[in-house]
Amino acid sequence: MIESIIYEDNHLLVIEKSSGLLTQPDGSDSDSLEDLCKQYIKEKKQKEGNVFLHAVHRLDKPVSGIVLFAKTDKALSRLNESIRNKDCKKIYRALLENSPPEKEGTLEHFLIHDRFKAQICSEHAEGAKKCILHYKVLESEKGRTLVEIDLITGRYHQIRAQFSASGCPVAGDLKYGAKHSLPAGEIALKHTALTIRHPVSREFMTFRSPFAHHLYPSL
Repeated sequence: MIESIIYEDNHLLVIEKSSGLLTQPDGSDSDSLEDLCKQYIKEKKQKEGNVFLHAVHRLDKPVSGIVLFAKTDKALSRLNESIRNKDCKKIYRALLENSPPEKEGTLEHFLIHDRFKAQICSEHAEGAKKCILHYKVLESEKGRTLVEIDLITGRYHQIRAQFSASGCPVAGDLKYGAKHSLPAGEIALKHTALTIRHPVSREFMTFRSPFAHHLYPSL
């Protein structure tokens, strides 16, 4: 069953992914959003043979929110180019254990990718990549803090690792130091808004999650 469709045309498919679902196949028997969307297009278009559909970006399995797919090779190429040129903007929301150092600020770290986990490291470490995000506190109550995140760089597990290093891991994220789990292994991190340049019209478009306020557990 396909997830919630936020937008669709001949070039793009924008979908709301639920927590616990892979974005793309990983070689296991687990369902992926990409496969479900391919099946949806195949049935809708009554298309025989393979369907071209490719995720322009991924969300980690326990993360929910907006995923952008390209429906043609040309669209994929242009969207990838736009991302390289930073013609895109990604906004997330996260429920944190504890509070970040300031009500609003910027986190800057260097990360390396090590065995399915991001590690904070020095800028001189081999393979180190700089990662930057801006955040703003929206609410704080009962030891948890809701923040909105403007993701400047898109590194592997960046948000999860950076907030963990700052002493306020994402709620439910046991892998990065959270003290308490959430149901079904989910974590309280959602991709809530995406702005991109359309690959054909070249106009900027912003897509928003219809469930932006549905972080578990709510404050």
